[in-house]
Amino acid sequence: MERITLFVDVLLPLPVKGYFTYRVPYELNELVEVGKRVVVPFGAKKLYSAIIRKIHQNPPSQYSVKYINSILDEKPIITEQQFTFWEWMASYYMCTEGEVMNTALPPALKLASETKVVFNPDFDNNFETLNEKEYLVAEALEIRKVLSITEITKVTGQAKVFNLIQNLMEKNVVLLKEELENPYRQRFEPFVKLSPELQKENALKELFDKLEKKAPKQLEVLISYIKLSGRYEPEKKEVMQSALLEGIKNPHAILKTLIDKGVFEVYKKKVSRFEHQKAEIEKIKFSSEQTQAFNEIKECFEKTDIVLLHGITSSGKTEIYINLIKEYIAKGLQVVYLLPEIALTTQITQRLRLHFGADAGIYHSKFNDNERVEVWNNIAYGGIESLGKNINYKVVIGPRSALFLPYTKLGLVIVDEEHETSYKQQDHSPRYNARDAAIYLGKQSGAKVLLGSATPSVETFYNAKAGKYGLVTLTTRHGGVMLPEIFVADIKKETRQRTLKSHFSSLLLEKMQETLDKGKQVLLFQNRRGYSLRIECKECNWIPSCNNCDVTLVYHKHINSLKCHYCGYTTPPPGNCPACNSTAVMMKGFGTEKIEDELPTFFPDATIARMDTDTTRAKNAYQKIINDFSDKKIDILIGTQMISKGLDFAHVGVVGILNADNLLTIPDFRAHERAYQLMSQVSGRAGRNKERGMVVIQTMDPWHAIVRMVIDSDYIAMYNSQLEDRQRFKYPPYFRLISLSLVHTDPQLISEGSRLLAARFRKIFGDFVLGPEFPPIARIKNQYIKNILIKLGKDSTLKANKNKIREILDEFKSEQKWKSVRIIINVDPA
Repeated sequence: MERITLFVDVLLPLPVKGYFTYRVPYELNELVEVGKRVVVPFGAKKLYSAIIRKIHQNPPSQYSVKYINSILDEKPIITEQQFTFWEWMASYYMCTEGEVMNTALPPALKLASETKVVFNPDFDNNFETLNEKEYLVAEALEIRKVLSITEITKVTGQAKVFNLIQNLMEKNVVLLKEELENPYRQRFEPFVKLSPELQKENALKELFDKLEKKAPKQLEVLISYIKLSGRYEPEKKEVMQSALLEGIKNPHAILKTLIDKGVFEVYKKKVSRFEHQKAEIEKIKFSSEQTQAFNEIKECFEKTDIVLLHGITSSGKTEIYINLIKEYIAKGLQVVYLLPEIALTTQITQRLRLHFGADAGIYHSKFNDNERVEVWNNIAYGGIESLGKNINYKVVIGPRSALFLPYTKLGLVIVDEEHETSYKQQDHSPRYNARDAAIYLGKQSGAKVLLGSATPSVETFYNAKAGKYGLVTLTTRHGGVMLPEIFVADIKKETRQRTLKSHFSSLLLEKMQETLDKGKQVLLFQNRRGYSLRIECKECNWIPSCNNCDVTLVYHKHINSLKCHYCGYTTPPPGNCPACNSTAVMMKGFGTEKIEDELPTFFPDATIARMDTDTTRAKNAYQKIINDFSDKKIDILIGTQMISKGLDFAHVGVVGILNADNLLTIPDFRAHERAYQLMSQVSGRAGRNKERGMVVIQTMDPWHAIVRMVIDSDYIAMYNSQLEDRQRFKYPPYFRLISLSLVHTDPQLISEGSRLLAARFRKIFGDFVLGPEFPPIARIKNQYIKNILIKLGKDSTLKANKNKIREILDEFKSEQKWKSVRIIINVDPA
């Protein structure tokens, strides 16, 4: 039989353009398939796991082709739909497909080789030529045979070991080799069962009598097994070893004795890394307005693929989502339920599991590598085996990363709190907006998209009013609960009258005390973490700043350090001013940590907790804080904006917004929209269960237009005022924005380069090019930043304009002088 020479185009998880062609060894011809991972050499020595995009018989003409080393998967892990989605995202957000792949795949599915150090077989064992550190490495290699770079660092006790390894190579002691390891492992757990001889009742009774007289501890374990296995119940259960031995003293020794006696046998079985429960709630009782909204959404879906559900806080949007999910699951379709924060995922998941049980899966970055791959495989392969059953997720709940799972029967995408900035990826490419990406994914897969919010983004509401999206509204709170009563505390006035105590107005303290006296809870919102926002010298106004960034350092009391929130730099607080040697160094401003520290002075009997980035780093930290607050173990919860995002607490009597002015004075065209959204969302956490709640907004400007709109719950007034400004100054939704940031360690170089680049853009886009300008924070991690903003009219061809921008950038980067300048492209910046 004639052997066919096959080639594959593969995608690598690297910021390089396009696909790369490799040859397939003849013995692997029958195994290659689009969507499978293959191991390929790339660069001088590195190995990577790449994904097959195309199989063909056309060898590349411009370079010598390499062979793929091996195939990692039995079945494809990427669908054609995913490839198309990734390619759209790369095109729209002006990045590479490899960058999208790097974001989309769980870390354990992206394998890159690790450099290993081994003995050179030609080494003559002359250890006398080695110095102390070199000898330590050689000695360790004699024992372990292979060492990683990390292991050599530990053996030698020094951080930088590459020069050491280089010396060992020059002395012919060691060689380097690349190894690729697949870290994912299916989880197996040991189970215990009675040996066949003891399945008969007489034999078991005889054993009971024997153990009762001679080995009571062994009898205790046997009785525990009988209870857990349900031997005398209609439904028999398998018994996990860990459950059997729970609460037993010296358990493993006892179990080993029972195994040696032939009482028990141990076997292993596949299990999921997640707990799965049965659904407990079958039906939801709708109010008349919910019923109407539910029917209107279904009617809208018959005419359009995208619907906005504009429902005020606590109007019952989640119940509508749940009923819609049930209908789509009944059709055999999959549902994605996107949420802006992991904190919110925790609470919503608990509610959804009551309705969907093991059909509901969760996916987010707090999971470890194995857990994320397990969810991926569940979706890719139509379920995973656990305890002999097939667990098949039909609805997946998660933040923006949940969009990338390999869905094959997607029917509905829900984007809850669609206005939230957390949906926008800010840190690295692709800088995508999950809401907009969800709309494309829905269109691509023929799924419906439901956007939900009490305070929709101006762009989304504009599209709904223009008829591009369907629009359904909920105007009353579920159960007839009234919107909270909103009070404004004039901080300027209270400061003048000396009624302000620390950072708390007399009005807020009074309402908090009333609430706590009733056995209700308090939420306090301050959008700054840390203890003191800055330290300042009273004599010369010196303020400590970061060595690497153009920002002031924030004092954190729990670590007694000044910390940069951009690069993580820390330093001890000064005893006196380093500029004038004065001891009059004062703390100014306040963050969540300081509020937590000061509140016991006013409420000594209250249990106080804090929810911000500092307190939620651990995997289950969100869940613990939310559960404790829901169970009324916490009286006062202080938090940053993560407490504003749709959390549902039944016993919150008052919400305090401690510094509204921080939100209103941000130099951004969306500042007033965001301030309205945040204050309205935080206010919506109050009074969600029968009794009307209260909100206290502390501000220096109680008559600010946005503050009055929040008091009146007048979203339309905010929308109309913002729309007028946006049209006048040419911002979304009337214009599209593309932001370009030039980054380099030399401020003069990027100033010169950005001026040149902006001039080239102006030749094409004219006055619609703004900048270049240094941003408010012009240096981060010793990298200086210069921004250029390009405005594109909605009537212009977006794809053609992006191509022109890309051409100018490629020409700029091809010039030797600018090769070291990093350019960050941000399409639709948040």
